[in-house]
Amino acid sequence: MSTFSFMKTFNIGLRVLPFAMCALLLHSPGASAAEAAKAKPRIRILATGGTIAGSQGSKDEYGYKAGTFKVEDLITAVPALKDIADISGEQIVNIGSQDMNDQVWLKLAKRVNEVLKSKDTDAVVITHGTDTMEETAYFLNLVVKSDKPVVLVGSMRPATAVGADGPANLYEGVYVAADPKAAKRGVLVVMNDEIHSARDVEKMNTISLNTFASPERGPIGRVVYGRIVWGAGSPEKRNTTHSEFAVDKLDKLPRVDILYAHANMSPDLIEAAVRSGAKGVVIAGVGDGNMTQEALAILEKLAKKGTLIIRSTRLATGPVLRNSEVDDDKAGFVASGELNPGKARILAQLALTKTNDPRKVQEMFYTY
Repeated sequence: MSTFSFMKTFNIGLRVLPFAMCALLLHSPGASAAEAAKAKPRIRILATGGTIAGSQGSKDEYGYKAGTFKVEDLITAVPALKDIADISGEQIVNIGSQDMNDQVWLKLAKRVNEVLKSKDTDAVVITHGTDTMEETAYFLNLVVKSDKPVVLVGSMRPATAVGADGPANLYEGVYVAADPKAAKRGVLVVMNDEIHSARDVEKMNTISLNTFASPERGPIGRVVYGRIVWGAGSPEKRNTTHSEFAVDKLDKLPRVDILYAHANMSPDLIEAAVRSGAKGVVIAGVGDGNMTQEALAILEKLAKKGTLIIRSTRLATGPVLRNSEVDDDKAGFVASGELNPGKARILAQLALTKTNDPRKVQEMFYTY
């Protein structure tokens, strides 16, 4: 598809957006003469692919191909971006986020840190697929070494779909990144008029536009009729410049696997994961991170041999509390607290770059 055709289809999507989004796009914050006279923030968009850059086939097809369009196409298709910031773009990768991996994370994190060190960049916006957006956001939240805004955006509908949500999400992501009040809040996710902390946000629905939510704490801000309304202050957990984790000297991350607990769970897969090279295992446990007695027994043996064992939960909400139902002190386990299995895995990976002592890792889970 040509860039012209892409822009035409993207613009159709803009015309059928809800009125509030259209109002936001039409009334950009650079409209007044006084505001136009101010120096615009310099924002770099780092693109990784995903649905926001995806292309649908025929109108009768349900599926689409992620990562079809490049960052230049995304920027060109939302001309109002130039009213709020000096925009530049860079393609890091162009993949569906289901294919996100440790190597891309390290490449992206290192590039974000390089870009934000420059006096020529005031903020970074990252376009990303929604399937693993919460994981990438949390990883960056732990390893970015800047107080400048870092915002992730995506879409639930491909760029060529009628009613595509990508243009509004990209616009609002840049709009939030341009706001000085976005600084020192850690990495943010902006989707569907809401601003979420990377630590708290989760994808909750397979198809809905309002799929992203922070079920335990709620969004930290909203974009309402072209204005940003901030709620709570900076996230209370340590992040970015206050984090002890760094990627500048890393070329790989320790392997940590997630296993799903269920009735009649067998320990076979746990043992197979460790034999295959896992240095840590996260259990998406039933209820408050529980599992069968057989699974608990083998995990306790593995913990004594140095494997890091994290108890999380397969449930959508609620913390996994230490020593609740399971004697973590005796077994040598770590309780994940509010972190879901995906985010618990990320923190465990970074923790293992420093220690496999479960007592020290538990403190990290309390801290981050």
